[in-house]
Amino acid sequence: MSFPAQRPRRLRGNPALRRLARETRIAPQDLIYPLFVRDAIGEPQPIESMPGHLQHTLESLTREAEAAIKLGVRSLLLFGIPSGKDPQGSGAWIDDGIVQRALRQLRDAFGSDALLIADLCLCEYTDHGHCGVLDGEGVDNDRTLEIYQRIATSQAAAGADVIAPSGMMDGQVAAIRSALDHVGFTDRAILAYAAKYASAFYGPFREAAGSAPRFGDRRGYQMDAGNVREAVREARIDVDEGADIVMVKPALAFLDVIRAVAESTEVPVAAYNVSGEYAMVKAAAARGWIDERRVLREILLGIRRAGAQMILTYHAREVAADIPCWDDMG
Repeated sequence: MSFPAQRPRRLRGNPALRRLARETRIAPQDLIYPLFVRDAIGEPQPIESMPGHLQHTLESLTREAEAAIKLGVRSLLLFGIPSGKDPQGSGAWIDDGIVQRALRQLRDAFGSDALLIADLCLCEYTDHGHCGVLDGEGVDNDRTLEIYQRIATSQAAAGADVIAPSGMMDGQVAAIRSALDHVGFTDRAILAYAAKYASAFYGPFREAAGSAPRFGDRRGYQMDAGNVREAVREARIDVDEGADIVMVKPALAFLDVIRAVAESTEVPVAAYNVSGEYAMVKAAAARGWIDERRVLREILLGIRRAGAQMILTYHAREVAADIPCWDDMG
């Protein structure tokens, strides 16, 4: 009788061997926690399509940040919802804007214990909901870049460690790098939304941030879901323009893109586990259709295996609390 010469099962035989042989791991420091802060509200407001998440007041934002930091999630991404909007999105760059105030408050509260990342876009701030200023019904790329420069320097002055432009304007990284360097913020990093796809997975975010476009859509500046080589090109352009980190968004339907970008660039790669992905897991778990803990573990490990060194996820706080138990699940 012939027996196998190779027995991979030997390394799966007990939990200690499985832990020893595991190739991919996740730690709280690999996670970035997106948070929403809204101006002119007295109490935090639940986000119906994102159970467990809130539009925060400045006070509740600080409490939520503290809870995440205690679990080891020290990287926080801030989205602001202003009390008023206009065609230029001026609330995005004013000194007392909601994100600027949030940055200063978190910096005062946590000092260097928190890495503060400011999303840079206009969709939450414009009355038309697009990611730039308009020329007719289209976004004027180059006029928008001038506004992005103002936003970036304002966010850096308020305490942001990292500026994260998400509008998918051509040349946005170069424009922001130039503006930051010109006023002395040479130490501020840029996390570029390099490959941001026009995706149906953003639906819950648009409720959370109040950022749905009033007309049309964003397919003229966000990427088409069928393209991979274009994503690699976008990432390389951003690196050439000065990006310190490049990101693929969304994550789950674009794992091949994460891998392609990671293999084609030399800077760290981030992936955004977006609101629709979060909402689907929560909805299925609430109905008892999936084991939420195990599903989250597989999702995040899959994103890491694809090549992402860091993951932006709305699950960050709950995952960080559960990571010590993961070894007992596999």
